Amino acid sequence: MPTYTAPVKDMQFILHEVLKASEQDVPGYDDLDRDFTAAILEEAGKISTDVFAPLNAIGDQQGVRLENGVVHTPDGFKAAFDQFREGGWAGLDCDPEYGGQGLPHVLSTATGEIFSAANMAFMMYPGLTHGAYSAIHAHGSDTQKQTFLPKMVSCEWTGTMNLTEPHCGTDLGLMRSKAEPQDDGSYKITGQKIFISAGDHDMSDNVIHLVLAKIPGGPEGIKGVSLFIVPKFIVKDDGSLGDRNALSVGKIEEKQGIHGNATCVMDYDGATGYLLGEEHKGMRAMFTMMNEARLGVGMQGLSQAVVAYENAVTYAKDRLQGRAVTGAKNPDGPADPLIVHPDIRRSLMDQKSFVEGARAFGLWSASLIDRAHRNDDAVADGLVSLMTPVVKGFLTDQGYDMTVLAQQIYGGHGYIEEWGMSQFTRDARITMIYEGANGVQALDLVGRKLAAGGGKPEMAFFEEIKSFIKEHGEDEDLKSGFLDPLKNASKQLQEAAMFFMQNGVKNPNEALAGSYDFMHLFGHVCLGYMWARMAVAAKKALADGAGDTAFYETKLTTGRYYMARRLPACAMHVARITSGADPVMALDEANF
Repeated sequence: MPTYTAPVKDMQFILHEVLKASEQDVPGYDDLDRDFTAAILEEAGKISTDVFAPLNAIGDQQGVRLENGVVHTPDGFKAAFDQFREGGWAGLDCDPEYGGQGLPHVLSTATGEIFSAANMAFMMYPGLTHGAYSAIHAHGSDTQKQTFLPKMVSCEWTGTMNLTEPHCGTDLGLMRSKAEPQDDGSYKITGQKIFISAGDHDMSDNVIHLVLAKIPGGPEGIKGVSLFIVPKFIVKDDGSLGDRNALSVGKIEEKQGIHGNATCVMDYDGATGYLLGEEHKGMRAMFTMMNEARLGVGMQGLSQAVVAYENAVTYAKDRLQGRAVTGAKNPDGPADPLIVHPDIRRSLMDQKSFVEGARAFGLWSASLIDRAHRNDDAVADGLVSLMTPVVKGFLTDQGYDMTVLAQQIYGGHGYIEEWGMSQFTRDARITMIYEGANGVQALDLVGRKLAAGGGKPEMAFFEEIKSFIKEHGEDEDLKSGFLDPLKNASKQLQEAAMFFMQNGVKNPNEALAGSYDFMHLFGHVCLGYMWARMAVAAKKALADGAGDTAFYETKLTTGRYYMARRLPACAMHVARITSGADPVMALDEANF
């Protein structure tokens, strides 16, 4: 049975020595001192290790079931959900006006990684609720906010997002769900939605669905889509629950992973709904939820890599197989542990250097969100928009790959359900698909985000890296091990972007054929930048005489590995990009 221990020490290092959270001029960050964040992260780790993680395999094995119109979650989920609610975890970064604690998003991102690593399927229930809360908070009327948000912040009521229909996924302009206006200002929602995570369950008193639908007579395509609040139970004027709305669960999807989450087909048969935001502006409101969800999904991809790596390390140290080629390392035993073998080390170093670099990238991105929202910082907002498809696409692709590497450490045992490693791989797989498949993320990055704001966010990112390299360039050890590789990778990223600019206007395929490689190229540069920043912090700690020298020396060794063994992938990606569209598009359709 796999185990999980929250990486509190590494999170503390990133928050306080790399990001220097409590020193920032962001409102609320002055409260983020070491003792405060340690207390929260350690408590999150405790409930994750003791409560959530033991339920992960149970949820995977039992799944959810639909009986007589009622969705039943796996054994133990409801009691765990009650503990989650009572601990106030759902409202950690929510508005205090509606019962939240108002803490910075960077802290909820850290706890979110911990919770998802322990039990990803379970955490999707409050995760979707937080996204729905954010959409209502940003676009709802005062009445809607007062009606729905307090109960959603407490997770007494949960939330969902309803986009996909059987005949349309990414192309939402094709949707058929309709919303008929009523005399009282409400709408009757009719249609079917599929793949609805946490669509219904037995852990909350109400489920607040956010549903995309078209009002008859509106513009064609995506411009005619509106967003509606459609509660499972109608909420009365006094806040109590009334009749069951005209919606139901058609079936529970059978799927590869996240079995503990109720992925539902939702049928709306004239259900009462309330317009959220403006008519025909539904995508604007939904993107508030989707962008948050995409960043969260990126951290889900990381979380599965984290827990898989933790268990792979334990196995590699315990499992005796063969002898080290340089001589026995365990001479009193029948064989040496797996970890003595170079290829096992390579696999573990790939995983370790990814998860620690990706954690820093995720927390840095979360800090940009805080700066954008709390300081009304346009530069930070532009960087967040630019980074969203990179966080989502790169971290989930790489996160999945790392779960496969961790599974491989176990050999045949990794393929056997008894050891639990296959669940991490199966659960991680969905992160590459939902909230916009990763190919769509790459298209969004190249087709929209690079040119947004006249390219200012991209230029701001390059300038930040350039300034960082210049600031620390006098340190020769840092220069050779971190700064020079980062500088080279940054130039390769700029070369790829320039190729798109020079060729993509004349032939868009020249850009789009290289978009996936560009997303990964960008991701590697971001992790390279994070490793360089962590190296600066680790070297400073050692120079200052920090007590735990092994931690900081390990950090530097791991970072050097990433720069030497992982960052060179940038050269491959830029070579693919600059080969253009011909190799991709040359084959006639009939010859596939």
